[in-house]
Formats: sequence, structure tokens, C-alpha cells
Amino acid sequence: MPKADHIYTDPTITNFTGAVSNSANSLATHGPTPYGIYDADKAFASESIDVSRYVARKLGHPVMQLEFNSASIWACFEEATSDYSTYINNYNARNWLWNYYGNETRLSGSQWGTSGSGDEKMGYGSSEPVKPNMGVAAYLSDTYGEAVGVGGDATLYTGSITLSSTTQVYDLQNDATLEQTGSKLEIQNIFNQGPAAISRFYDPFAGSYDQRSMLDTFGMGNVSPAVSFIMRPIYWDVTRAAAIETNDRIRKSAYSFELINNKLRIFPIPNTKDTGDKVWFQYYVKEDKNKISRNWTDGKVSDPSNIPYKFKTYSEINSSGRQWIRRYTLATAKELLGIIRSKYATMPLPNGEVSMDGDSLKAEGREEKQLLVDELKEFLDSVSLTEKAKSEQEQAESQQQVLNKAPLGIYIG
Repeated sequence: MPKADHIYTDPTITNFTGAVSNSANSLATHGPTPYGIYDADKAFASESIDVSRYVARKLGHPVMQLEFNSASIWACFEEATSDYSTYINNYNARNWLWNYYGNETRLSGSQWGTSGSGDEKMGYGSSEPVKPNMGVAAYLSDTYGEAVGVGGDATLYTGSITLSSTTQVYDLQNDATLEQTGSKLEIQNIFNQGPAAISRFYDPFAGSYDQRSMLDTFGMGNVSPAVSFIMRPIYWDVTRAAAIETNDRIRKSAYSFELINNKLRIFPIPNTKDTGDKVWFQYYVKEDKNKISRNWTDGKVSDPSNIPYKFKTYSEINSSGRQWIRRYTLATAKELLGIIRSKYATMPLPNGEVSMDGDSLKAEGREEKQLLVDELKEFLDSVSLTEKAKSEQEQAESQQQVLNKAPLGIYIG
């Protein structure tokens, strides 16, 4: 292909839209940009003409000829827009990833948008504002709640043992009837306790000899607590409950148990009339608690690579964003032109030779790109949620200092 085919001339909107139409008619025909991400966006198509003129004039055209055509500038324009989208998406991910984690449907390579041809082009789209939630803290709280039996995502199963008059110690791992088996059980509750002390001294039928004797011991003779309401300190109830439980433990053979390594020792020792009765317990299967993955998160966001962010819709990018994209396009085009010109350090002329500025163009383009990236990152960091919280804190402290200087009124009653 002759080199003259790549010499720059100002494009028209027909050059861009005509290439889009040809691309739609045949997959073998390429559109105006390499990926065609924004080709269907009318604002991008219109802007591409102005950007081409802007870049060409900044690089010296028409005083100096450019060794590439408008298609190269459009490729730089697409790259600049995509890079801008990347930094914005990274900013959003930094602020909101843990709110999406395990909640939103992930966006993977198999979920392309409608832009471009078939399933070969990645689509664009804007992100809606995120409603904050507890994010990953909710998963952590589930874990803590699971440890005390008030939450979590591991199933709490029920099991039982059948008492025998000849057995006091039972192996819950092997001897019990289990709702779900596992290599290791984690016992949570065993239902072998006697009645609570509170039910004893608020018994509406208090009046038996034992009850009355106990009330006399507590200094409440001839008084039935369930029918007489006496204002007493709360420690009286605590003391009475402790006394009842101590009395049952020492003077009676109270229901109790001892659990060591899932070996359950029953108190009192079962007798003949207890044979066949059951003692129930609740337990976790250790493997369920130790799982680090859950099937209900399948297809949900798991990391920054599949958070549901697409390329930004160019028509919705504001003026400051578009200006950044224009400048980044210029820097990228300058780097590209420098690469082309650096292929030949000098060009022969009839009476001598002329040095090419390829190396300086490459250096300038790369430096300008880095400055633009640093500028955008600095701005995004300044408006992050962390900086917002710091700013509000400083503002509140400053306002408090101002209010502290204001004189207070004197109240005269």
C-alpha cells in the first residue's frame, strides 16, 4: 500500500459513519475504530471529527504533514475514552466493591453489550448510584453470630441419644441418632437441664411443705410470691435463684451433663425407668462451618474482575471528562507519531538531510500521558468516600470551634 494512503487529511462525518455501515454489513470489514466500542454512540462519532482536527492542528498540520491518517487518531480517541472509563470504574470499585461483593450479578466476558457486531464487541453503559449497605461486614457478623447460635449460614442440626440404665457416658459422634452426619460434630446445646429457678419461686401453687420451708429460709414466710407483689431490690431475685439452684445441686440429684470431646456424661445416672427416654441436642457439622465458599454466591461479584461495570457511555461524559479525553488523545497520537518518525532518524534532501523529531515526540507524549493519569487519579482520590469522611470531620470540628467562641445567653429564672 503506498505511503501516501496514510497521509493525513481532515475527515468528515461521512468517513466515520460510512465505515460503521460497512462494518455492520460484513464482519471482515473493520469499522473506524479498532474495537468499535463507541461507534454506535452519535456523540462519539460527532466528536471524533473535531478531535481529529484538534490533534492534527496541535501536531502541526497543515504546516507539517502527518505520517498517519484520521483512522490512527480515532484509534487514539477510542483508547483515551476507554482509559478514562477504566479509571472511573476503578474509582467506583474502590468505593463500592464490598457492597457489590456476593450481592450483584457479575459481569464476565460472556456478557457483552449491544454495541458493535454480534457478541464480539464489549458494550458501554453508565453505572447507577450505589445504595450503601454493610457489605462484607454482614458476612463477618454472620460468622460471629454463628458462634453463639444466633445467625450464620451453617445449618444447625438436631440429634438425640436414647438413654440406657446401664450407660452413663454416650459418644455423640457414633452412638447418637443424627439429622446430618459429618466427620466432626460441634455440639451447641444439650437439653438435659432441670426447670429454671424462676419457675420455682414464682410458682402459683407455692404452698407445699417444701416450698413453704424454702420461703421461710429466704425470710418470706407466709407469703406467696405469685399472689403478693412486694417491691424489693432486684438482687433479691438473683440471690433467691442462686440459692434454689445451689440447693438442687447439693441436696438433689439434679439433671446435668458433662461434655468432653463429644463424649456426653449424664447426671444423674439413668435408672431402669429412664430406659428408652431421649436426650436431645443441637449441633453443627464442622465441615459446614469451615466452608469458605457458598453456592448462593454463584454468578455474583467475587472480585474486581467481574464487578458489573461497562465502558462509560460517551454521550453522558461531562465537559471536564471530555477535555481530559481530548488531551489524552493528543498525547497518545503524539507518542504514535514519534514512533513512526523514529523509524528514520534522518531524511535525505537534495542538498543535505533533515533530522526527524521522533524521539522527542515519543518522550513528550509519554510524559503528558503520565501527567494526565496522575491528575485524574489525584482528583478521584480527593472525592473518594474516605476523603469525604475526612472533610466532613474537619468541617464539623471547625464549626464547633467557631461555635465555642460565641457567647452563651444567661438564663434568669
